[in-house]
Amino acid sequence: MINLLRGARQKLARLRPVRVPDAPSRPFRDLWPGDAARGARLLRGEADFAGTIRPMRLATEGGEPWGGKGASPAWRASAHGFAWMRDLRALGTDAARLRARAFTADWLQTGWEEDIADAPEVVGARISAWLGHWDFFAATAEDVFRRQVMQRLAQDARDLVGALPAEDEHRGALVALKGALAAAVALEEDAYLQRAIRFLPAEIERQFLPDGGHIERSPAQQLAALQDLIEIRNLLHGVGVEAPPHLLAALDRAAPALRLFRHGDGGLALFNGAREENSALLDLVLTQGQARGRGALELPETGFQRLQAGRTVIIMDAGPPPRGRGATTGLGGLPSGADRFAHAGTLSFEMSIGRDRLIVNCGAAPAGEEGWRDALRATAAHSTLVLSDTNSSELRPEGLGRKPETVEVERQEATGAQWLEVSHDGWRGPFGTVHRRRLYLAESGDDLRGEDVLEMPPDAPVPIFVARFHLHPAVTANLLQDESAVLLRLASGAGWKLRAKGARVALEDSIYLGGEARRSLQIVLYAEENEVSLQWAITRVSLPGAVPIPDA
Repeated sequence: MINLLRGARQKLARLRPVRVPDAPSRPFRDLWPGDAARGARLLRGEADFAGTIRPMRLATEGGEPWGGKGASPAWRASAHGFAWMRDLRALGTDAARLRARAFTADWLQTGWEEDIADAPEVVGARISAWLGHWDFFAATAEDVFRRQVMQRLAQDARDLVGALPAEDEHRGALVALKGALAAAVALEEDAYLQRAIRFLPAEIERQFLPDGGHIERSPAQQLAALQDLIEIRNLLHGVGVEAPPHLLAALDRAAPALRLFRHGDGGLALFNGAREENSALLDLVLTQGQARGRGALELPETGFQRLQAGRTVIIMDAGPPPRGRGATTGLGGLPSGADRFAHAGTLSFEMSIGRDRLIVNCGAAPAGEEGWRDALRATAAHSTLVLSDTNSSELRPEGLGRKPETVEVERQEATGAQWLEVSHDGWRGPFGTVHRRRLYLAESGDDLRGEDVLEMPPDAPVPIFVARFHLHPAVTANLLQDESAVLLRLASGAGWKLRAKGARVALEDSIYLGGEARRSLQIVLYAEENEVSLQWAITRVSLPGAVPIPDA
């Protein structure tokens, strides 16, 4: 019934005539820096979206620029949403400008025919990209080209506004609303503007939890959604419309929430589809957001905890995964639930010391092919416990199936030391088991103690369980001969040791996709037979040749 109503609204919207001006009436420029290296790659016929590189060539060059065979829905959405325009602009050459025009002309001729091009989040992203980069790729182009772009933009705006509110339960609905607002301003369509503003408070309320975290529980989506809020605020200010209180309140909450996810190097922690991102971009977003106050130490509704002492930072996924919508997908196979990028990483944590990352999750390939994407979504790709090679959440292409329903958290602090006790029931169905993880961080930050416990019915068979600690590629690791501990040297030269009780310690291969794919190592603790708990510690030690680094 909902889809029927949506289709009816879209058909009615398309019956209305569309006014097509010669150019946007109000110029505005995209706020965010692109990546010149990715722009140069586009000139060579390849596009990099979130670390997944695929050919992207013009049809006249014999290519399939809008995804082609084998591209994931997320990759194709980025292509059709013109996310790459920012990178060509960062390159800034005449060749880049002409390439942007050529791709746009190609899309206007053939790309628009794909279903995914009409998905609300894709339309919203494309409108924002065209308007935000108008002076770069269109302002000095030929009249015919500009007219074609404006014709399509006006048609898309009419359809997008007529279909509001978007039904997606993830950030895509906010992107669609942002695109509608941008089009209303650029086309001077007051009716569009009023309709979009009417839906804005409810959408913001739906997107952001009371603690400021985003519903997708992803540091990457937290960053992107904060950027959306900033752009929406600026659009409204540009036309003299006072931003609604919901928008200003969300900005005030979302910025401290974003700070919780930052390591000492300024980049993001790797949870639920996130990659490190550029620290300069994060600084710019926080500045543009006029963020006030310190970062949060816990996000109780979103479900993340941060421990910080001395130079040590611990960031932990301590909440249930985001809600999904079963097997529901939208146009072009795009997932519609808030769990679209969710990983099976409940109770995983990351650890950094100063600017050095030590314990990490493996990262993500949200625009990659399904097999590779799901390998990085698996529990084994996170620094947490794994039972019998079974994920704590069931991975599906559109999100998650079985998953933890109850995650309990208790946090305590005393004289600078901090404790966390967290549990989840994601393995209750397969094994009748609850995983409980306890962390203790000393006041100095030089001593992290942990315990992983299985709570299960009496006489139930104990599943095989291991604890994994993925290491950042810059960390050098050496296993002691008695397999009781691993010596670790950070990039700065500082020494640490991980030791365990109740488990055999092993050092195995891993991979890191916080940015460019790199080989790395992981420490694996194999619990002793029929053991239901294991204890471990990560402590600072002196290594030969290490240079002492004072506490900040």
